[in-house]
Amino acid sequence: MTRFAFTVEFDGRPFMGWQRQAHGPSVQQTIEDAIAAVTGAPATVHAAGRTDAGVHGLAMRAHADIAKPIAPFRLMEALNARMRPAPVAILACEAVPDDWHARFSCVGRSYVYRIANRRAPLTFEAGLVWRVVQPLDAGAMHAAAQTLVGRHDFTTFRSAHCQAESPVKTLDRLDVERTGERIAIHAAARSFLHHQVRSMVGCLAMVGMGRWSADDLRDALEAKDRAALGLNAPPDGLYFVDAAYP
Repeated sequence: MTRFAFTVEFDGRPFMGWQRQAHGPSVQQTIEDAIAAVTGAPATVHAAGRTDAGVHGLAMRAHADIAKPIAPFRLMEALNARMRPAPVAILACEAVPDDWHARFSCVGRSYVYRIANRRAPLTFEAGLVWRVVQPLDAGAMHAAAQTLVGRHDFTTFRSAHCQAESPVKTLDRLDVERTGERIAIHAAARSFLHHQVRSMVGCLAMVGMGRWSADDLRDALEAKDRAALGLNAPPDGLYFVDAAYP
């Protein structure tokens, strides 16, 4: 039995999310079905994190235990061939120690949220970015975002369906950058609550529109109440960027 680690890229638009579900296609199921077809045996794929329906992955880390003797490169090529035309690709594959775990060995996760700040409709990128037609002040968004950096109770920014034991998380980075009509929001932490990034982005957008101030964002954080949330951004612009390991 060999434990293989994968780096996975995927377009989240056709999927109900990463995790296998009974009511629709998932990224996990797509990879697991490909492994079964290639090796002739079922396998469970574990990921560094779970993503919601419509959320994308640039470099999700995952692993699976496979009994069939096969070289990592050959396995990667076979899985990519089997998964076509689903928008999922194995970017890298390697054998790892048996105690390496994509989720539990992970010490940091990062996301980027992409906004197209323009009035024109999206053409090529529909479902891949969040179009916000109101002008956004990225500088004000970045300044307000620093209120959320550090260790806090993020109950306000947590989905009612979140299964985390505690709402307290340490946010290492929340930066807002503008390039032309594009705004990128970078978030990094050891782990995140369900909907935390999307909820933070939605509230930052309200700051950028001038509907909220930095003080309003701070008040929402300190309320520790989901009812205090200003806006939950759609999944379209959210990308899992990286998972860090010791």
